[in-house]
Amino acid sequence: MALVESAGYTICETMTLNRKTVDSRLFIGSGKAEELKTLREMTESKVIVINHNLSSVQERNLEVMMGVPVIDRTRLILDIFAARVKGKEGIIQVELAVQTHQLSRLVRRWSHLERQRGGIGVRGGPGETQIELDKRMIAKRIEALKLDLVAAVKQRVTQRKARLKRDIFSISIVGYTNAGKSTLFNAITKSKVYAENRLFATLETTSRKLFIEGQGELVISDTVGFIRDLPHTLVAAFRATLEETVHANLLLHVVDVSHAIKERQIEDVNVVLKEIKASGIPELLVYNKIDLKRGMKPRIEYAHSGEPIAVYLSATKMKGLNLLNQAIIEKKLWIQQQSEIQDAPYEPWKN
Repeated sequence: MALVESAGYTICETMTLNRKTVDSRLFIGSGKAEELKTLREMTESKVIVINHNLSSVQERNLEVMMGVPVIDRTRLILDIFAARVKGKEGIIQVELAVQTHQLSRLVRRWSHLERQRGGIGVRGGPGETQIELDKRMIAKRIEALKLDLVAAVKQRVTQRKARLKRDIFSISIVGYTNAGKSTLFNAITKSKVYAENRLFATLETTSRKLFIEGQGELVISDTVGFIRDLPHTLVAAFRATLEETVHANLLLHVVDVSHAIKERQIEDVNVVLKEIKASGIPELLVYNKIDLKRGMKPRIEYAHSGEPIAVYLSATKMKGLNLLNQAIIEKKLWIQQQSEIQDAPYEPWKN
């Protein structure tokens, strides 16, 4: 529901379905589809949103039956990204994701032409011809976008290499969308990155210098928010942006501590981190929004080994930020110690 509202729609009615198997023709089955059609007519809804991914055939069949556009989860997220993105690199990434998704929907788009002339025989129908023409056009556009993306990220890659040469400790903020990542980023860097209480408020990676007394220069990056079942086309298109996460020395995994399903959101983020090969990077959980939980106070949580594993704070109320700095220092020291242990020569006589 939050995704639908974030896309600018007003929810008229919702329908929940429990089904063991997916209907290949309508996804939800003919009986439920008739109920949905009646509900749509009663509420005079202009769009139907399905909180799952549909095949091109299912999407087409539902649209014909309902008489209004049917949007699945992937398309909804793509629409939100397309409406929000502003930076050059982000615009390229979103269009690349949209074009890649569109390539798989051409059968649905031109199926009516095939029905008009049948598409039987050696030559085939006009629908088949149009599909091939569109596939070729979109494929060319995708290749052009990939080249543009390479050029757009070149500067950031150069900056990253410079940091690596100077051995600068880098931190990436990750987390479920709307967990407060950008608010935290602004609070600890005194920046003015766009932050709002809505899904996917941030779609570009922003990096700033972070100064913690006695630690020298650190670099911290704010990244795009994750979500359950993030479309693979978006993960692929935003891979260049997400590389800032892959190359970080430490991840600050921001969690909305007041959210009812925060544990599942943590797991959803971990799934994406694994997909972009960032799951092995040291992580510090940051439980944000403690001001929304009665009696919860800022604190650092430690493992039995003494390693800091979590910080509880409120970025909006600026509470616990000093503890976050302390935890970052301690975590950095712990990472360095682990690195030294791994690099140490094997000396069995000392055992």
